[in-house]
Amino acid sequence: MPRIVLLDPISDDGKNLLRNASRIEFEERIGLKGEELKKCLTEFDGAIARSGVKITAEALDGNTRLKAIARAGVGVDNIDTKAATKLGIVVMNTPGGNTISTAEQTFALILALSRNIAPAYQSLIEKRWDRKNFTGHQLAGKTIGIVGMGRIGQVVAGYAKAFDMKIIAMDPFFTPQRAGELGITLVTHFHEMLPQIDFLTVHTPLNDQTRGMFGKKELELIKPGAKLINCARGGIYDLATLVEGMETGQLGGVALDVYEEEPCTNHPLFGKPNVVCTPHLGASTEEAQTNVALEAVELLIDYFTNGTIRQAVNFGTLDTKTLLSHRGALNVAYRLGVLAAQLGLGTIKSCKMRYKGDVSKKDTSLLSTSFVAGLMSASMNEDVNIVSAASMFRERGIDLIEEKTSEVGEFSSLITAELSGENNTVSISGTLFGNSMPRLVMMNDYRLESFLDGHLLFIDHWDKPGVIGNIGTVLGKYHINISSLSLGRAEPKPGGVAVAVLSLDDEPTQESLKEVNGLPTIQRVYFAKLPTADKLPAWMG
Repeated sequence: MPRIVLLDPISDDGKNLLRNASRIEFEERIGLKGEELKKCLTEFDGAIARSGVKITAEALDGNTRLKAIARAGVGVDNIDTKAATKLGIVVMNTPGGNTISTAEQTFALILALSRNIAPAYQSLIEKRWDRKNFTGHQLAGKTIGIVGMGRIGQVVAGYAKAFDMKIIAMDPFFTPQRAGELGITLVTHFHEMLPQIDFLTVHTPLNDQTRGMFGKKELELIKPGAKLINCARGGIYDLATLVEGMETGQLGGVALDVYEEEPCTNHPLFGKPNVVCTPHLGASTEEAQTNVALEAVELLIDYFTNGTIRQAVNFGTLDTKTLLSHRGALNVAYRLGVLAAQLGLGTIKSCKMRYKGDVSKKDTSLLSTSFVAGLMSASMNEDVNIVSAASMFRERGIDLIEEKTSEVGEFSSLITAELSGENNTVSISGTLFGNSMPRLVMMNDYRLESFLDGHLLFIDHWDKPGVIGNIGTVLGKYHINISSLSLGRAEPKPGGVAVAVLSLDDEPTQESLKEVNGLPTIQRVYFAKLPTADKLPAWMG
């Protein structure tokens, strides 16, 4: 009989659902850490956590029993998913349960800042009636910047619209069409919105790309007097920059609900004028706690009763038989996605997947989401799997169109991705040589044959004698070895524009790329870094 441990408090509704589940036992073990937590996890098959417990690699080390962890909430930064993956432990989250509550907390802080709610109330407690000292600003007509247009970001945008605010947003996968429908102005780069906004709120994960994304440079660019709100993850705003911005008056206010280290009772902004801070209350509503608890319990019940994996952050919903029969094609699609993310498309507007030949008889929906997983993981600098990728695409209003034909062409199977972005449009095609050798065989109108792994250097050039020799000379100067080379022409005759794809043993330096790009016959140079041939994402097994 499966045993489940509750590592953080959850709502009574969630516990009652566990009590009523047949053939499942559960216990509460709250507040564990260190060796005590490690030992506990070896006694259970499943675990439910909120944000309090830290399930580290050390806590999981050597565990041969634990099979699944459900996070009652969206963020899994308190769970070492890489360590869990290595041990075959499924990590699932509940991204929808606290959406409304977090969005409402965001707007509560916006209103508190704009109308001086906290200090005004404190003045009454201190027997003072200082109306003139608490003159605020109305929200109507002000501009809010939103970074991250997933579930929460879109709800915040809806609230802002209701307050008659102007909305500027940034999200690499939120389409202009969807933005237009919601009355939102999209920008490609974070710096574009900063001089225009009166409020800034972030709704993104904390990762290498977002950590400290608002720093000294951004402080110089932002509109004087702008107010910053963070109900996402501590660390997205650089703390020293927030302090400097408040001390110099460049920032008009800061409201925080999250912190780099929690619990947090000592903070350099606590007690400062025009600062409002709360102890991570984004999901602290009865409704949200009930929703995420029920959802987390249901995820584990489904997993242990019928083997269903839903909302996994480190595994996809693939059974062994499907995985084995699709793995080669999944790998081709995934690597095409990783490549496409590095071709300078900008914000993706549309995506069409074409399947030709034998591959069209497979479950192409899995292949399409594998492509999207590669595309988004490379762009967002975070783990994206075959389940989460499809959901994230839909949230951002990008249509994923499929076309397939069983007609066999030059290859028995061919996967083609056509993407349109704000900067340009690209078409790339791949196939599988043998059982495990993905190859790039077409790029736009160029026919070629290139590896889909490692360091790839793409060079558009005039098809003239000596071009490749000159490129090799420059790379040799920088001690960069070419392991293989593929050349492609759009036309069968020489003299036109061609593309060269060079597989390199090392990543080229910016200086070497600049020198290659400066050669007289070169039109464009761009570099892409793909996983090595033996490296598959965890969900592909």
